Formats: sequence, structure tokens, C-alpha cells
Amino acid sequence: MKKLPTITTEDGRFFLTDRIREEVNFWTTRQSEGLQPPPVQKPAPPDSRIIPLPGMETWSIPPCDLQMAIADRESHRRFTVESLSLEELAFLLWATQGVRAKLHEAAVLRTVPSAGCRHPFETYLAVLRVEGLDAGIYRYLPLEHALVFERDVDNLPAHLTAATRDQGFTRQSAVTFIWTAIPARTEWRYAEASYKVIALDAGHVCQNLYLACEAIGAGTCAIAAYNQTMADDLLGVDGDEEFSIYMAPVGKVSRKS
Repeated sequence: MKKLPTITTEDGRFFLTDRIREEVNFWTTRQSEGLQPPPVQKPAPPDSRIIPLPGMETWSIPPCDLQMAIADRESHRRFTVESLSLEELAFLLWATQGVRAKLHEAAVLRTVPSAGCRHPFETYLAVLRVEGLDAGIYRYLPLEHALVFERDVDNLPAHLTAATRDQGFTRQSAVTFIWTAIPARTEWRYAEASYKVIALDAGHVCQNLYLACEAIGAGTCAIAAYNQTMADDLLGVDGDEEFSIYMAPVGKVSRKS
């Protein structure tokens, strides 16, 4: 096992500041050197199973008062056995990483902010109960507003629980959103100043999920405590160029009267 470096309190607090920006030579970034940026979306492997998602024009998602959604937002760790519809899942995916406009090959405008419009995330789904989908691991293709089936996993609920350090409510979810980071997308513009803003960007994404859940009678609970190796292995990512950064189990919840 690789020995981890010792991180001091000073190191951690430095990460939270923006002092690193004073030390980065932005004239030597890959962008400044005229190199092509990484793709805004991981391509689907050849011969993949692609599942188109319902578009906004077909949704019957009820209107949701923003003030009430903010006031009622809370973390939920208990879910009903009800499934999500494919339409509801499509809405949650659009709300968290949907594409509003494609500017050019290097940039898209999404439903969430991102430093420098770099959007370093991929959205994976550990699906347990979604109408029309088999259980398994999927990935969102925001440019096409579609899913690609990534892999089948035997006893997926148990793997989810283990990967989230035995947080048992994950096995009760209808679907768990697992976001990975591809740092190279942000590093292309910001070099060593990328890492704080990638962490901030993850917060923007998950808060949109919390609020969108309010519109469909669902709830979520953000998870930052997970086993990195298990989570990466579950998704089949390398843990270096792409790795899990945040999770959020989603399910229908019983509302208080």
C-alpha cells in the first residue's frame, strides 16, 4: 500500500486560501501554451448501450417554489421503497450537470457554475430502483442528455455500503449519484490553482441536487466520507486521472404533514 504523505494543519488551511494563485505562473499553463483542452465529456466506449433520457419538453415535473425548496432542504437518510421514474432521474441529471449551450469544443454552459467554465466532473449513477433501468452503474452523457451503461455489479447495495464506509442508508436509495473529477480539465487553465476551485464546484453541483429533489418528493444526503479505492473500483476509474470526489444517495421520502 502506498504510504500517504503527512498533511499538516498548515497545509490544509493553505489549501482553503487562494495564496496558491500568487505562486502559479499562468503564462506556462497548457492553455497559455496553446495546447488543446481535454474533452468536455468522456466519450462512450464503442458498442456501448446508450439510453436516451426524456427531454425538458416532455417532463411533467411539478413547479417548485424556490423559497420553499430552500427552506425545506435537509439531508435525508431514510428512503421509501418507491422507485424513481426515468423522467425524474432525467430532471435531476439536467439540474446538476445539464448543458444549456455549447459554446465551442472546449466549453459548454451548464446548469451549475464552474471556475473558468471548465466543469471537471463526470456523473456516475449506482442505480437500484429506477423505472426502465436495470440495476447497475451508468454514466450521464450531458451533451446527448443520455445514459451509457457502464457495468453490472453483483450485489450492488453491499458494494455501495462498503464503499461509503458502512453508511447503510446508501443501500436503501433508489439511485446514488457519484461524481468523479477529471482534474486535467481545470488544470489546463489554472494549473496548481485548480484544486480549491474543483472542490468548490462539487458543492455547487450537489446543492442543485438537494433543491431539485424537493420538486419530486425525493431527498438526498451528501457523502464526503467514503473509501477512495473501493469507490473508484466500483466505477472502474483509475483513481489518478479520474477519481471519485463526492456522493449523494437519492430516494423518495415520506413528507411530514
